[in-house]
Amino acid sequence: MASKLKKGMIGVKAWLVISESGQSFVDEVGKHSIMKRTGLPARDLRALDPVLSYPSSILGRERAIVVNLEHIRAIITATEVLMINSNNPLIVQFVEDLQHRIAFGNANATPPQQAVDHDGTGLGDAADTTSPTYNSGDVKSTEIAGESANSKINDLVAAGPKVLPFEFKALEACLESACRCLESETQTLEEEAYPALDELTSNISTLNLERVRQIKSRLVAISGRVQKVRDELEHLLDDDNDMAEMYLTEKIYAYAADQTSSIEEVYDGEQEVVDESVDDSKSGDDSEIYTGSKPNVEELEMLLEAYFAQIDGTLQKLSHMRDYVDDTEDFINIMLDDKQNQLLQMGVMLGAANMILNAGIVVVGLFGMNIHIELFDGKPIQFLEAVIGACGGCVALFIVALRWGKKKNILAL
Repeated sequence: MASKLKKGMIGVKAWLVISESGQSFVDEVGKHSIMKRTGLPARDLRALDPVLSYPSSILGRERAIVVNLEHIRAIITATEVLMINSNNPLIVQFVEDLQHRIAFGNANATPPQQAVDHDGTGLGDAADTTSPTYNSGDVKSTEIAGESANSKINDLVAAGPKVLPFEFKALEACLESACRCLESETQTLEEEAYPALDELTSNISTLNLERVRQIKSRLVAISGRVQKVRDELEHLLDDDNDMAEMYLTEKIYAYAADQTSSIEEVYDGEQEVVDESVDDSKSGDDSEIYTGSKPNVEELEMLLEAYFAQIDGTLQKLSHMRDYVDDTEDFINIMLDDKQNQLLQMGVMLGAANMILNAGIVVVGLFGMNIHIELFDGKPIQFLEAVIGACGGCVALFIVALRWGKKKNILAL
């Protein structure tokens, strides 16, 4: 019990770690350990908290990439991927996909090259920055040392990764998983939306209207999520500096090359007997050169453009579906307006008929008065003629009213 409370106090969580070799394991570490391990500030870790709701984002930092896309909330470094452990089937599918990419990349990758000098002698691993000690008074030895250092830098660059770096493999897996999830939800919504909309046009009922209302609510929610992912990818494609920050492996190689250059500067300083202030200025110049150098972002740009096109296609599908919903709503409103117009016309016709019927009632009322009328002194045929004449007059007045309404475009008959 005490250990559980202690873990809760220090913020220990179970993190799923996928290494660059494809192995996955669960590691229980605290927030401060993750910050030290990845070099991320606390505000970036809050974006990965599943309890909090943060918009979709891809952040490039000095030593890591923070990915928050749909169900994917991960920290990508040059050697591993860290995710808050979850039993979500989508996370399991993502891990399997990433392991498959790593295995496929390792199978097709060229074996790591060993730095070789011009004589064919191995100089050790590319990341080894040690160099032999030379006599500062021997000019020839110093020149050999400089040539050896330059050769080692060139071999270091040549020994760089020949395939997609690990962080890009992981980033691609994150993008593919998020795009696949959104595409699947969009396809499911399409399969439900179009039949429901078609049924509504043929049968306007409360049940069909409620189904379409729910579909429209889901459409708005999915469109917003897809739009956020698309905007984030568009923002990255528009900013080369943000893309350059994601070259984590390139930074490691550049740092190793910078360290080798610093060692070469030291040997040149011993040969030329340069004072300490000049050495400091050179070191500062070197750091400026390192920080000012930007890798070629074409590789990452092509990767992001592919998934930008995919998410843009999903957004286009949702846009077409939304247009179809709007067209259906317009059609329903037209049908309702037509029904309303028919009811109004019927009301006008009934009103006209009622008015003419009242005119007939007036005639009947006149005949019903208790007064002497010469018509009553005649034969019974005269009574029938009066009745038929009154009814015929009412019908004639009704026909005249209808024709007048049609002529004035009040009635559509």
